[in-house]
Amino acid sequence: MSSSLPDTVSRACVPVSGHGPARRVRLRQCASPPLARRFCQPLTTMTALTAGLQRPFTLSDFDFQLPPELIAQHPAPERSGARLLDGTGRLPVDRIFRELPGLLQAGDLLVFNDTRVMNARLYGEKPTGGKVELLIERVLGGNQVAAHMRVSKKPEVGSTLSLTGAPGSGDHLSATLLGRWPDPTGALFRFVLSNDAGDDPYTLMARHGHVPLPPYITHADSAEDAQRYQTVFAKNPGAVAAPTAALHFDEALLAAIDAQGVQRAHVTLHVGAGTFAPVKTENLALHQMHSEWYEVPLATQQAIQQCRARGGRIVAVGTTTVRTLESWALAPAPEGRTFSADTRIFITPGFEFNIVDALITNFHLPKSSLMMLVCAFAGHPHIMKLYHHAIAGRYRFFSYGDAMLLSRSTGDLTGEPLSV
Repeated sequence: MSSSLPDTVSRACVPVSGHGPARRVRLRQCASPPLARRFCQPLTTMTALTAGLQRPFTLSDFDFQLPPELIAQHPAPERSGARLLDGTGRLPVDRIFRELPGLLQAGDLLVFNDTRVMNARLYGEKPTGGKVELLIERVLGGNQVAAHMRVSKKPEVGSTLSLTGAPGSGDHLSATLLGRWPDPTGALFRFVLSNDAGDDPYTLMARHGHVPLPPYITHADSAEDAQRYQTVFAKNPGAVAAPTAALHFDEALLAAIDAQGVQRAHVTLHVGAGTFAPVKTENLALHQMHSEWYEVPLATQQAIQQCRARGGRIVAVGTTTVRTLESWALAPAPEGRTFSADTRIFITPGFEFNIVDALITNFHLPKSSLMMLVCAFAGHPHIMKLYHHAIAGRYRFFSYGDAMLLSRSTGDLTGEPLSV
């Protein structure tokens, strides 16, 4: 289902820099421009330099202190009852998420990520009896999967793990280790999943797997998580983490948005476990992004073109939608057809956004690539002030937490690094 990564996508984070302030240029228009504005970026060394600043952004610029009790362990009682921090103006405004339709305009286009979270966590034991945990990152062909493996000692290639099935199933679920993935030195492991009936991996995960809750949620997965760690419009299975900004939408809110004259479209990006991984290198240029598969349907491409023509705003629901649209904008995609690829896009301050005008997003982990993305989108000082306001106002953070609404900065996207 995946394809090779276009070079232009891997370069998408790269600001053009030299002596003096950082700058962005459009070197050349793509030979095959899509329905929206799309430009190829030149290849340079990523420095994430800020305008008027003598040093680059570093990892420490995206750190903040969060009281542990603000990490939401459970969702709000109602999806649209979560809080919404309106950060579209100079001063923050405290709202409730169900107020969102009043902040949108007729003719705007909301773009959602319709990925479906798989029950991707499986437990079992090695032939020696040692415990093992698998987190299935990607379904391959021939009942093969690529997975993270948590185990005290790695089993030998060819070993068959006995996996724990659903109570009373008697399904004889197992996983045979074939090697590493995507190559002999890859971080993931390739297994063949099987049971007596010969079911496919999606069926096996749905029946026997556990909801892959984020590492900062401390309880075991429950029936509540099976319902609430999934969007109401989830369609295409393949994610191991939810597109969390979209968790706040319920059917009543979607109906109110439709009544407002706001259009809707969907993309798919299968969110990987790497979304929770902190950036560890102080020099951002040394960070290696994880790869995720995405797809932009032809209908969505056309909806973007129509939105631009009528003067509407393209509002991304979640950072995964941003990463999808901006990756597509930089890829050498042919016109007139659905486009899919893998992306390692790493968006930091200095990035020039080609598609997205506004963003609905949850609050992100310190030092994470997503924290850098929102700073690139709305400006580092503005985001850090909003986070300071959210912490002081006891907003709830991360996957089950509250949300914020941001507009793309039309001026200096970077500015002086500011600490919370």
